[in-house]
Amino acid sequence: MALAIGVDIGGTKVAAGVVDTSGQVLRRARADTPERSVRPQVVEDTIVGVVTELIESCAEPIVAIGIGAAGFVAADRATIVFSPHLSWRNEPLRDRLSDRIGQPIFIDNDANAAMWAEAKYGAVRGETHAMMITLGTGIGGGILMGGEVIRGLFGIAGEFGHMQVVPGGHRCECGNRGCWEQYASGNALVREARGLVAANSPLARDLYERVAGDPARLTGPLVTEVAQAGDRTAIELLTEVGTWLGIGIANLAAAFDPGAFVIGGGVSAAGELLLDPARQAFRKQLTGRGFRPEARIVRAELGNEAGLIGAADLARESVAG
Repeated sequence: MALAIGVDIGGTKVAAGVVDTSGQVLRRARADTPERSVRPQVVEDTIVGVVTELIESCAEPIVAIGIGAAGFVAADRATIVFSPHLSWRNEPLRDRLSDRIGQPIFIDNDANAAMWAEAKYGAVRGETHAMMITLGTGIGGGILMGGEVIRGLFGIAGEFGHMQVVPGGHRCECGNRGCWEQYASGNALVREARGLVAANSPLARDLYERVAGDPARLTGPLVTEVAQAGDRTAIELLTEVGTWLGIGIANLAAAFDPGAFVIGGGVSAAGELLLDPARQAFRKQLTGRGFRPEARIVRAELGNEAGLIGAADLARESVAG
């Protein structure tokens, strides 16, 4: 069995796993993502640490290692051009990891890897034209057209999170204002919830009590938990994020016309509390609504492991030729 290791580098965690040819994760390792201010070497050390742990725990040989990185990956599939959440700037990550690990290394954008996994093993099996939207710290995106991942001439297609949706809007970590991820991501959800708690709004009484009045303790999963328990304000916060999600998806449908959109990332754990308002906003904003086929909007099946599963499978295919 040709086993590969997939590594998913997100804004808050580095998750890795040994993946077989059926997309099953056989072993797992995890570490916190280093702070953005630290040297790239520290992120590299973290990757090497989780990969080494998995290699040493696996009796069978590993054929390749795939890295799904939250950032712009150059067309050479070797260099991280830019990462808004990490300190990578034109970082030759593939070569540095190859030197230290001694295994074939494949690098791709994390959302591209997740798109591949969901198309091969998950929610959009059988779709030849689909798009992945990953909602976590920010928004990532992957494009599947004609059964192939589309990366663009320079390798960085699919950075949907940095489409401008509100001119002069919230400042984004990428440096611009009004990016989509400032309105439809985990960070957006937490920002709005913390604002209500900081203001001691009577609308956020349940959230306020959950964190003892300390906005810094408020997280996206907590907002989702409170919403799922029926809190009207938490539900409203997720509805707002879902509405922005649907607006952005309608724009993508106008440009790419896929058969399905698959929604992954940590925020997708909210399920229909997020997806139902997204579908409503999508239908309302869709160009030619009522006179054209409507793409499905579905939740990812592989959860938070889609990125590492896809990275591992792409790496395995790259060494198989």
